[in-house]
Amino acid sequence: MDMTPPPLKRQRLVMVGNGMAGVRTLEELLKIAPDLYDITVFGAEPHPNYNRILLSPVLAGEQTMDDIILNDWAWYTDHGITLHAGWTVTRVDRVKRVVHATNAAGESISAGYDRLVMATGSNPFILPIPGNQLQGVLAYRDMADTQAMIDAAATYQHAVVIGGGLLGLEAANGLMKRGMKVHVVHVMPTLMERQLDTQAGKMLQQSLQARGMGFLMGAQTQELVAGDDGRVKAVRFKDGSEVAADLVVMAVGIRPNTALAEAMKLHVNRGIVVNDTLQTTTDPRIYAVGECAAHRGIAYGLVAPLFEQGKVLANHLAEYGIGRYTGSLTSTKLKVTGIDLFSAGEFQGGEGTEEIVMSDPTAPNGGVYKKLVLKNDKLVGACLYGDTVDGSWYFKLLRDGRSITDIRDRLMFGESNIGDAGHQGHNKAAAMADTDEVCGCNGVTKGTICKAIRDKGLFTLDEVRKHTKASASCGSCTGLVEQLIMFTAGGDYSATPKTKAICGCTSHGHQAVREAIRDQKLLTIANVFQALDWKTPNGCATCRPAVNYYLISTWPKQAKDDPQSRFINERSHANIQKDGTYSVIPRMWGGETTASELRRIADAVDKYNIPTVKVTGGQRIDLLGVKKEDLQAVWKDIGMPSGHAYAKALRTVKTCVGSEWCRMGTQDSTQMGKDLERAMWRMYAPHKVKFAVSGCPRNCAEAGIKDVGIIGVDSGWEMYVAGNGGIKTEVAHFFVKLKTAEEVLEYTGAFCELYRQEGWYLERTVHWVNRVGLDYVKKKILDDHAGRQALWEQLQFALDGEPDPWFELDKASVDARQFSPVVLAADAGLVGTADTEAVAALSSSR
Repeated sequence: MDMTPPPLKRQRLVMVGNGMAGVRTLEELLKIAPDLYDITVFGAEPHPNYNRILLSPVLAGEQTMDDIILNDWAWYTDHGITLHAGWTVTRVDRVKRVVHATNAAGESISAGYDRLVMATGSNPFILPIPGNQLQGVLAYRDMADTQAMIDAAATYQHAVVIGGGLLGLEAANGLMKRGMKVHVVHVMPTLMERQLDTQAGKMLQQSLQARGMGFLMGAQTQELVAGDDGRVKAVRFKDGSEVAADLVVMAVGIRPNTALAEAMKLHVNRGIVVNDTLQTTTDPRIYAVGECAAHRGIAYGLVAPLFEQGKVLANHLAEYGIGRYTGSLTSTKLKVTGIDLFSAGEFQGGEGTEEIVMSDPTAPNGGVYKKLVLKNDKLVGACLYGDTVDGSWYFKLLRDGRSITDIRDRLMFGESNIGDAGHQGHNKAAAMADTDEVCGCNGVTKGTICKAIRDKGLFTLDEVRKHTKASASCGSCTGLVEQLIMFTAGGDYSATPKTKAICGCTSHGHQAVREAIRDQKLLTIANVFQALDWKTPNGCATCRPAVNYYLISTWPKQAKDDPQSRFINERSHANIQKDGTYSVIPRMWGGETTASELRRIADAVDKYNIPTVKVTGGQRIDLLGVKKEDLQAVWKDIGMPSGHAYAKALRTVKTCVGSEWCRMGTQDSTQMGKDLERAMWRMYAPHKVKFAVSGCPRNCAEAGIKDVGIIGVDSGWEMYVAGNGGIKTEVAHFFVKLKTAEEVLEYTGAFCELYRQEGWYLERTVHWVNRVGLDYVKKKILDDHAGRQALWEQLQFALDGEPDPWFELDKASVDARQFSPVVLAADAGLVGTADTEAVAALSSSR
């Protein structure tokens, strides 16, 4: 007897609309729940899903209709989707849950649903003036409009585009390239007033005029005049003047397409009203996404917010129920007729703001103009014309709300002047060969990036990072990648700003988890997962180490460290190598050692057949190739403290010989380094921490690229913070000048404890300081005397009695069973894989 259970009956999902936002929702849904629904799609246009943004290059003759198809007919078939292209939904029976549609031939079909998605997009606004129904009068919204303009350009000479926004200018440019004489009519005094300030708008107009485009600014259209053949022949204005027109294109805005929703008695107010799960507020079985949806009173028109909505909606259609769309702070980064434009925030300025402006109208390719708007020492708006390569960086500063006081004098000159040399302009990106490398960290070429953008329909920087890893490491190639997105995808749309979740187990970000642990006094990982409704009861390899660190750094001596929630390096207390062996780096205080220590190291190398001995960049000795079963014996025979080279902790304190030996030295840097290291050597942190102490400003110990750098001067010490010598070198910031060694200890300890308490797991000090702002750190440590002392005391309290894991195994909760060759295979269960297989996973966390 066959005991196989019958297959579960699929639910019925119907989507009204076949545009970019709706189909992206289906793509996301099919990734996570491919078998949950039988899907039916109704599209009013007789085409599969296409990239509406690229209609402009089609009009200009740069691409074809086939080039801009995102999901061809086969895609729908391959995924079992029933597509009714060319069918318009005319009625929805919400009681019986049935959708009714008709086509151009008057035929009717219907489909039942369990879930209904409204993705009806928007309609172009047609001016309510006499003659708007004449032959030759078009909107500019879809493939049919584009083809009609292409056909008209082959026959007629004079075109008038009403509307000086993005669509209007792109239409005018395309018609010019098709050989027509074009005038743009705009009721406002400057072009693109919603995206550009007055100066940028005037520069844009001058550049387009130089190319032969005509403008009638401030003109108010009264009527469209018909010729003897019934076709439009002129546009007449309120002052009585006229301009010849064989073709009139109206590009004066769009309106959410809500007619069907209103007929269905759904709540409509500036769009179909939805909540944070994209569910309509009227009917829980019906959702809306894209330009037709009104979320918190806003209907978005940019791609990135609409795609973000699609991800959230797919999450709920898949019955996971954890995603939330909370809105978007958007920026506009566009390419209008070959001219790069960017704006974000309060770019117009106004009362209570300051402006930093740079203008060069005679620069090549139409000039360069930049305006940055500041308020309360923060960037609140930006408008860029001609050179937009730093647009995403300005948007990040605006979005994060960080103080710009420390970089104000260089702010106008872009991220490359702050320390990022990888930003390069659009001309550079366009001129690159496909084989040229864009992302040095991951070895990604221009051709790979452009192919992914075209083949996978990518529109945002986050999507390109996900599919190619370009700009996902140090980020120095971000500007170049964005330029590739612009000319390959037809636009660059800033990703929706949102809190990045720690991992897929939760929607909470690092800061929210830290605050919950502190505010609710959570003391165990289980408490955190329960209090914050963790999706996965036991967490994962990403969130468990982070939560474990947050617990022990917030509640030292109360929260108990969970060794099984640490990376394998920190459980074995040695660095795993690519062949499965380990490296052992004993601690040498300030880089200083003795003959006795060197003899013990040499004897251990011989006794345990350790193949490689190397001096590290941090002035220590690394024993490479130690077998795991020999680790404990090597530690014992060497008899030196753990160097914590494997841990998110204080690694080294690099020193020069200083005034004790060097004739240039002004301070005893070696002793200062030893004092710092002995005071803080057991300090766990969000990420690895490195110190350096130089005895004079010649800085032989390279203190300028360390997390904390101390430099001796005649009058005492200079302290520098948040340097980084990694993939992307960051020069440390001058922090304070100190007189005594005791002050160096106190200020360094306070800085480290503030970082320990407020940094996010795996966030280096350079990124923490960039996130919160150097002024904030100075206020907490330099300006608050009592607060600084309290931080130093809190660090000392946390470190008091902290065990050396090489010699106090029980106290440090080190599981000695892992070092036994008999149970070596069982040890793999601690990480879910053998040691040699764990190397790849560890490489990203070093």
